Amino acid sequence: MARGLAHDHDEKRAAIRKGAAAYFAAHGYDRASMAGAAAACGVSKALIYHYHDSKEALLYDILEAHLSDLVRVVDAALAETSDLAPDLRLRALIQAILAAYRDADAEHKLQIDALATLPEARRTPLVMLQRRLVDALSGVLAEAAPGLDHAPNLRPVTMSVFGMLNWFYIWHRPGHGMSRSDYGDLVTDMVLGGIAAVSAPPQAPSRNRPA
Repeated sequence: MARGLAHDHDEKRAAIRKGAAAYFAAHGYDRASMAGAAAACGVSKALIYHYHDSKEALLYDILEAHLSDLVRVVDAALAETSDLAPDLRLRALIQAILAAYRDADAEHKLQIDALATLPEARRTPLVMLQRRLVDALSGVLAEAAPGLDHAPNLRPVTMSVFGMLNWFYIWHRPGHGMSRSDYGDLVTDMVLGGIAAVSAPPQAPSRNRPA
């Protein structure tokens, strides 16, 4: 008879993901080892291999859990704000994304630095989760700036907003300067103040100035 899962299986697996993510992010995924990850997590090498049969599998588990959590947060924010005006919906979505990034700096760094190292079979489902996040933000941006959904600027605008959010962890120091929530409002104000200019059809060049 096969052994059942331990009662704390999920908790131990989550703790290993968190500890290994911090270790990989600090030392670089390429240079890190499973033995080092086990030591960083305070568990035996045998135990970490009980949950993940390779460093690649561990990285995939970290990123899949991280991106799935983000998708759930974004889906919930969209559902909860379906009746709001587009500008308020955008503000709530940006705040939700920034809040979800809290305490996930290591996972976020690995998403940026190490996702591409995974083989296609593991990388593809993670990329699909990323696309769901991009599509969600794109949709709300298009609602906030009618016409943007038909303009070539929609994807560049979307990725620019993600750029402002994704790199927050690089320069922000908790307890110093602008809070996470205030920064979310700042980004929203900058976006709402600027997307009108890039959602309108391009103007024909004036005859009095060069194209």
